[in-house]
Order: sequence, then C-alpha cells, then structure tokens
Amino acid sequence: MTAAEETEVTLTVGQETDLPAEPAGPGRGAEREMHAILEIGVRGGAGLIGGRAHSGAPALAEVLIVDTSRSMLHPATKLHAAKDATVAAVRLLPEGTAFAVLSGRFHAGVVHPGPDRAALAVAGPAERAAAERAVRILDADGGTAIGTWLDLARRLLKDHPAPVKHVLLLTDGRNEHDHRATMTLDTALDACEGRFVCDAWGIGDDWDADLLLSITRRLHGRARAVREDHELPAAYEELVNGLLGTAVPELRIRLTPTPGTVIRRVTQVVPGEQELLPAGAAGRATEYVTRAWGEEVRHFQVVLAADPTGRERGEYLQLAAVEVAVPDFGHPVRLPRPRPILVRWTDNPLDASRRHPGVRRHELYQQASAAVALAYRAWLRGGEGRPAADREFARAVHLAGELGDTQLLDALRRIEDGPGSGRIRTGLKDVDWQHLILSSAMTTPPRHPAGDPSPPAPQAPPAADGLVECPDCGWLGPADSVYCGGDCGRPLRGPSV
Repeated sequence: MTAAEETEVTLTVGQETDLPAEPAGPGRGAEREMHAILEIGVRGGAGLIGGRAHSGAPALAEVLIVDTSRSMLHPATKLHAAKDATVAAVRLLPEGTAFAVLSGRFHAGVVHPGPDRAALAVAGPAERAAAERAVRILDADGGTAIGTWLDLARRLLKDHPAPVKHVLLLTDGRNEHDHRATMTLDTALDACEGRFVCDAWGIGDDWDADLLLSITRRLHGRARAVREDHELPAAYEELVNGLLGTAVPELRIRLTPTPGTVIRRVTQVVPGEQELLPAGAAGRATEYVTRAWGEEVRHFQVVLAADPTGRERGEYLQLAAVEVAVPDFGHPVRLPRPRPILVRWTDNPLDASRRHPGVRRHELYQQASAAVALAYRAWLRGGEGRPAADREFARAVHLAGELGDTQLLDALRRIEDGPGSGRIRTGLKDVDWQHLILSSAMTTPPRHPAGDPSPPAPQAPPAADGLVECPDCGWLGPADSVYCGGDCGRPLRGPSV
C-alpha cells in the first residue's frame, strides 16, 4: 500500500491552562476541574468497507431494520418508501458483505435470509435479488417494540468477525409497546452498547426525536429524519455510501492521568453530544472507544479534577497524557504522538477566568438544545404556554446566532413567524418540533479563516516557561532536562534530538 493510501489520525489538544489555586468560595472542596477539547481527525486512505479485513472475512456486517407496524400503512406511502430505501441500500452493499433485513413490529422477524437461517446472508447477485423480493412483499400490522428489534440484530451480529457492524433502523412512530415487550428498550440498549453502531431514521408525522437520540447516543450512531416519504431512498443511498467510506472501524482515546488527577468524564461534543464510558484500563491509563470513522473530524471534551494543594504556582504541570490507538484491522494507520493536558495553578483571578472557546461553544449548544426543548414543552400547553414558548424560542435563535451555526438557524427559521420576529408561527405540527429537536442535537466545529481549513496544532509551552516537551511521547519536564522522564527515555539534548 502506498503512502497516499495510508490512513492518518491527527490529534490536537485545546485548553486554557490556568486554574485558580484558591477555592471559589466557602465550603468549596480543594479539587479544581480542567476542561480540554480534543480534536481528532481521520484522513486519507481507501475506504475499508470496499475490501476485506485481514482475516479474509467481510469488513462490514449490516442489518437493515424496517418498521412494519400498522401505522406504516397510514399513509401507505411510508411503507412503499421504506421498501424502496431498503432495496436501494441492499443494492449498494459490496460483494461479500454480510447482511440481513429485519421487520419490526411487536416482535422482530428476519425478512432475509429468512426465519430459518441463523447466519447472515452474503451479498452477491442472487442474495441481493432474493432480499429485494422478500422486502417487496412486506406488509404492516401490529405495534412497536424497538427493544426486540435491536436485540435480534445483536444476536445476528454477535459472533460475526467483521470489524464494522452497523444497524440501520427506520421507524415512523413511538415505542408504544415497550412495557409489554419481551425485552424493553433500556435492557436492549444495555445489551447492544459496544456491539454495533446504529443509525436511526424517522419517517412520517409521528416519530419521536428523543427516542431516536436515546438510541443513537448509546449506540454511537446518528439520528436523522426525512420530511417527505419519497426522500428516504436517496437519504439511505447517501448514508450507505458514507458508510462504505469507513476508514477506521474503531478508535480508542487513551488517557493516562498523573498521580493525583482524576478523570471526571469524556464526552463527544462534535458532531453531536455523546458521553463515552470507560472501556478498559491498563495501569493508570483508561480507554474510551469511538467507532466507525470516515474521513472526518470529531471533538471530545475531557474533564479532569486535581488538587492544587502543595503544588507550585505559575509553573506548567502535566495532568494527563492523551493518545489514540487503533486495533489492527489489516490496514496501515499513522498515529499521532501523545499530547499533554496541562495546568498552571495561579492566584490571579483574571488569569483563571479565561476559558477555551471549544468549551464555551459546547455550553452554548447545550443551552440552545435546552431552549428548544423548553419551547416545545411550553408549546404543547397551547395558548397558555405561548409566551414561554416564544421566549425560549427567541433565546434559541440568539444562541444559534452566537454560535454562527447556519444549519441550526435554518431549522429555527422553519418554525419562526417571519424572519427576525423571534416568535413561533401558528399552524405548526408536532413533527415540525421533532425535526427541530434533531437539528438542535447536531453540533459543528467553529469555522476557521478562509484558506485555513483546520486550526494550528497547539504548541508546547516554550523553554522560557520552564518546560521542555519530548517530541516522541509528549512528556513535559524542566527546561534543563537531559533525558525524557516519560516512557521513551530518549535524550532531549545533543545530536540525537
């Protein structure tokens, strides 16, 4: 494989290093929180899905779930669009891809390769044609119990060796029969988390944005919806084509805190909020798993806690080291060197008041999403809630403007009563709000000046600040250090540097 085909992973750390050494007020504990933004990018290299994993097995195992509850017949265009979209997705699957099609109602069933087939089908002309025939004769009846659908997908994918396991779920309604199902949604999500990536789509006028978001946030996917039924096949084609561009099936963020530092949380904040749970530990290091990377950039917020008691003021100290790891999947990946997360304890309240723009940006998104949710809840109260709904809606518009997020602004304008009015128009349907809730859950990175598509990598503190950084492992130490005090131990002075 040529260097041009090699996949490269990039890592930068953005933060304001100064934290107050003194408590913010009476009764406050000694610990302080450091917030840092990790910008991780994947670029270059050929898509993994078009080939096979190093074991010779298919690189992708795909399960397509079609909602076939009774409501899909009202109107029938929903079921027709679902069939067309599922067939379009099957036709795009590369040769050798493992796949299945499921129908979901009160229980889940295997449409293809059939109820008596325990294994997944393998994409080829005959299997694609058979799957299309089975999809075309689908009918709709019964209720909705999405937990059973996801659990069946989990069982089908459980033992498959493909490095990328993906589920594409479509529903037009709400999880109305969850309380009577053999497996509730919460139980299914517990069982499915970490097993596959799930993208969930809404269609029609009665789907629930919060339901889709609860599924995709747990299963590392994205929630989307179509406004018109006929838009679904093209949307599915776009999604599958994007999936075929997967370059890295799994990427792990490895945090190694220094003694006395505690990891509070790690959260994906771009392209959407998603809390990451620890996936394993080795010594002091803790790993957090992210999945199914194409050529893209994601942002993560890391929150660390440390006690400044007895620590030097005004000197850079390392709170943790950050690195990324990728499991061996048969393709070369060039990884970045580890980067430090730093702190400088200060008694100057002005120094300590600065905050990194990425942290502030995430907070603005949280506030905008909360304002949309509050506006929706007030709108549900009818005329009584209208003043509160308009007030929260105007707040969401203001926050979207401060963020400079044109996509969110466009979504808000769709329900505004005239440009710049800050009021909600009359005649809205509930589904209009569901689309807005999905839009408010999507986040974008800040735009950089023209000609500078990515921010410069953060620089280590210069020697004048009393530190030197090892170019190999990112260790930081006194400026007069001769050897790295980190894992590599390399010389830091002389011809070998």
